[in-house]
Amino acid sequence: MVIVVSGPGGVGKGTIAELLVERLDNLWLSRSWTTREIRPGEDKEGYVFVSRQEFESAIENKDFLEWTEFHGNLYGTPIPKAPDGFDVLLEIDVNGALSVVEQSLEALLIFVDTPSTEAQERRLRGRGDPEEEVRRRILEGEKERQIASELGATVVINDDLERATDEISALIIAQR
Repeated sequence: MVIVVSGPGGVGKGTIAELLVERLDNLWLSRSWTTREIRPGEDKEGYVFVSRQEFESAIENKDFLEWTEFHGNLYGTPIPKAPDGFDVLLEIDVNGALSVVEQSLEALLIFVDTPSTEAQERRLRGRGDPEEEVRRRILEGEKERQIASELGATVVINDDLERATDEISALIIAQR
């Protein structure tokens, strides 16, 4: 089974994805690639950080399920190669979720969101995003919410990390 956890920047989807892998048996997290610089204090395990040349080579080799350019940086989800018996967890943006649906992969689509745009804005600033980046991500978040709605994704509000993670865990278990 493929589980897609998506949502706008700053909603906590990366943290939730890590907790899901810790809590649920046979769940494998596919790590996305990016050409952006690592943020101060960011976990280096969150992405595979590569050069633009290496990323473009992977595009040419058709190594990605989906990829996009966002704010001048490339982001992509490698074609999942999970161990046998494991479900695949993709922590990707909503456009990546759309790519999964377009490729007819059966997937559980979960859209993580904050209780309000103001909460998203606080989180983005709190992690040190520059003001221009905060504004772009807020605007992008509005578009992502619309696409998630059109895809019929299950929306989980992350107003409490433990509760949101438990809710998503229950959705995965019910789907299995």
